[in-house]
Amino acid sequence: MKEPAPAIALEPRGRALNVGAAASSAHFPLPGWPLFRLGFRPFYLGAAAFAVVSVPYWIAGLLGVVALPSTMPPLLWHAHEMLFGFAVAVILGFLLTAGKAWTGLATPRGATLAAMAGLWLAARLSAVWAPYTVYALLDMVLLPWVAMVLILVLWRAGNRRNLPLGAILLLLALANLAFHSAVLGWLAVDPLRALHAGLALVVMIECVIAGRVIPAFTLSALPGRKLQVPPWLERSTLAVTALSLAAWVLLPAGFVTATGFAAAALLHAARLWHWQPWRTRSRPILWVLHAAYAWLPVGFLLLAWAQAGGVAASAGIHALAVGATAGLIIGMITRTARGHTGRALKVSRLEVAAYLLVAAAAIARVLLPLLAPGQTAAWLVLAAATWATAFVLYLWVFTPWLLSSRLDGKDG
Repeated sequence: MKEPAPAIALEPRGRALNVGAAASSAHFPLPGWPLFRLGFRPFYLGAAAFAVVSVPYWIAGLLGVVALPSTMPPLLWHAHEMLFGFAVAVILGFLLTAGKAWTGLATPRGATLAAMAGLWLAARLSAVWAPYTVYALLDMVLLPWVAMVLILVLWRAGNRRNLPLGAILLLLALANLAFHSAVLGWLAVDPLRALHAGLALVVMIECVIAGRVIPAFTLSALPGRKLQVPPWLERSTLAVTALSLAAWVLLPAGFVTATGFAAAALLHAARLWHWQPWRTRSRPILWVLHAAYAWLPVGFLLLAWAQAGGVAASAGIHALAVGATAGLIIGMITRTARGHTGRALKVSRLEVAAYLLVAAAAIARVLLPLLAPGQTAAWLVLAAATWATAFVLYLWVFTPWLLSSRLDGKDG
């Protein structure tokens, strides 16, 4: 039976070549340093390295072991950097790579891509060592830059379907601008509101992309199966999610937002059920995505509960940020990096260990403090340790691949 084409063509079609075949297919050396040939390379590498350092640093600061950045309240630094430093880096690397796959047109590479990655790194460093205005200025440039590049590429190719993703990047840039303006006193809003808006937009990107790739990848690996989500469920899930997140950002806590989040949780659970996650249990490269997506209904239920005062909002926020976002990230940065370096889409034991460690970090950060709040400090240390170890394993496996040319001799 013919395998269905994935909704987002990120991996090259066909089977990955072995080293010998790659040597015979590479007729001439490719120009430029491999790290800057396609967007996923520097941004996946940078995000993983940042993940290893930033979370243990944050927990060590909370415990009084090290001094946290003094340019702004430490909680704002942590929340902003995990969202706009870590998660956004992966999103940008993914979209710069996907933009080329979607359109066949070139996306930034070489010196331009190096400048983008350098700007991202400069912002991360300036958050700790530079005056706040320097940090803010450096941090506000990259998102609109990449958004306009992506929009122009999609527009030139006539790819209207994916233009909303460029629009979401622009909205993320506005949320980032609002955050920095609030911290600097230029805008009379709570900077946490701006961060909530940023998280809401990241979650919407995940809902759209996951809705395309998870069923497509599952069908490709399990031919003969039918994964059909009713169109009304797809439309309702995205609409209710967008409305409930907007209410969370814009309205005071209350019944309306709680009801919206509860409805969103049920719809996402129904969507996931239609994808038949139990059929992927023998394929880690698939079940990691299903398992991460399952944190969306958990996060929405916790946020609904938080609206009623039953639990701290941070539980729901971290269910979305660690469970769903980081879980989807570790699954996608292994899969897409394998595909775009010419390797087989079959993960190693180290990658499976990384999947399990990110899941453990989510459980330790979200669920264990709810069950045993008196041990919260220990759970935070456990979450930081498992999180950091997961991304150390990613760097161990993928750094040599991201710094080298593709095995099949192709560009990218």
